[in-house]
Amino acid sequence: MSRTPSSRAGLAALSTVLLIANLAVASCRDTPTEPTSIRIATGSPTAVYYAFGQSLAAILNRELPDVRASVVITAASAENVQLVGSGGAELGFTQADVLPTSTAGSPTVNAVARVYDDQLHLVTTSGGPVRGVADLRGRRVSVGAPGSGTEITATRLLEVARLGGDEVRRERLGLDDSVMALRSGRIDAFFFSGGLPVRGIEELAEASAIRIVDLSEWTEPLRSRYGQVYVSRDIPRSVYGVDAVTTVADPNYLIVRTDLPEPLVREVTRLLMERRAELAAAHPAAGRMSPRSAIVTAPLSLHPGAAAWYRATKP
Repeated sequence: MSRTPSSRAGLAALSTVLLIANLAVASCRDTPTEPTSIRIATGSPTAVYYAFGQSLAAILNRELPDVRASVVITAASAENVQLVGSGGAELGFTQADVLPTSTAGSPTVNAVARVYDDQLHLVTTSGGPVRGVADLRGRRVSVGAPGSGTEITATRLLEVARLGGDEVRRERLGLDDSVMALRSGRIDAFFFSGGLPVRGIEELAEASAIRIVDLSEWTEPLRSRYGQVYVSRDIPRSVYGVDAVTTVADPNYLIVRTDLPEPLVREVTRLLMERRAELAAAHPAAGRMSPRSAIVTAPLSLHPGAAAWYRATKP
């Protein structure tokens, strides 16, 4: 049967479409898959989260070929929880006291590990009038950046010390701005919560005469009002070259988006634990991790991928 000019044209067009489709499929097979992005929400560039996050990103990039890890500078804990929970980051660091006391419902954030304890610093000039928390009344004090764990812990401490409301002239500055403001005399003291040593405070102590205020009397009032997460920890003289004090501390967690694939989170957990010496070289706080302590992450549940790694290694 002879074909009409129109049918021959239709078959030619169909052949062309099929050829293009086949070429597209072949092209897709040859195109490498896009690497998985892992954004790590950290904090100030002179604080612990950032140093820890930078080192972790370098390890992930080196050892996981299909991953591209990077750090995100943030105001720290509270912002990090929001970013990870909303999909703006895949991993992040947070203080335990920033987390809700219950994760009932459908959580968007799980834990990878408890990594180390943050210690609350109250920093002032060595010759200044601030020798205890009560001396903050009426003075200019930075309580941490908006969205930071420092702001939450410092605000709670001021509340239990009956210095809430307008009793203190509050500034909401991050670590770097707090250091600059104290050096210029714009503030009388600042709070910062971080693992030892905090590089920004270390540099301040090298350049200026400072005092770190003892906060040991406030651990129990904080525990009574806000829960058992708070503990007392020492800041030895060897850390900053100033008089040793005891302060308030609470745990830090590495958190992860709940919907990240289990195999990927298992690999992140493995590298976090197996490369502790390398992470500790970036910041000593990272060297305090251990598989046994890492699994204690209440109120968060461990991500199934992290839990699988810990079960396999029996911490």
